[in-house]
Amino acid sequence: MLAWLLPATGFALAATFTPGPNNTMLAASGANFGFARTAPHMAGVSLGFCVMFVSVALGAGSVLRAVPVLYTVLRYVGAAYLLYLAWKIATSAPAAGEAGTRRARPFTFLQAAAFQWVNPKAWAGAAGASVTYISPDELYLRTAAIALMFLVVTFGSVTFWTAIGAGVARLLPGPKALRTFNLVMAALLVLSILPMLGD
Repeated sequence: MLAWLLPATGFALAATFTPGPNNTMLAASGANFGFARTAPHMAGVSLGFCVMFVSVALGAGSVLRAVPVLYTVLRYVGAAYLLYLAWKIATSAPAAGEAGTRRARPFTFLQAAAFQWVNPKAWAGAAGASVTYISPDELYLRTAAIALMFLVVTFGSVTFWTAIGAGVARLLPGPKALRTFNLVMAALLVLSILPMLGD
């Protein structure tokens, strides 16, 4: 098993820890809402991606290969949604008082889990892992092993990026600096879309 599981783990580390929509949004959420309030978002990414990976490995990937236009539609819908999220991050002001706190809310568990289905990077990771490391003769064993491995690795990644955001927020001198940080995160989110649209 180690012959394919170790390379699959390396793939997962590269796919989950590198900058992308999930990590950018988690860093922004950690900075704006803190680590504890971002926990449902973190859990939604971790479990949501695993569910998505299992679905792709057990059949959804075959559907997309049979009807390529579906992947194209998903990719552009995802890009449009990411642009919307970038705009929300860029225009979000630091919460001011109780009214600001009520208006500003981090992603819920279900929102973060559902987001994986329109995240082009998540689709690329799930499809790449299923095509490269899953063989038909060990379909269920490898799918379960890789899903569990992705759960552990993704949890490490979301924890790392959320902690980065929360730590940066402590170093920022005031609301204007946090606003600048939000603008940078929004720009990075937009930049993360460009390579996916070019594929």
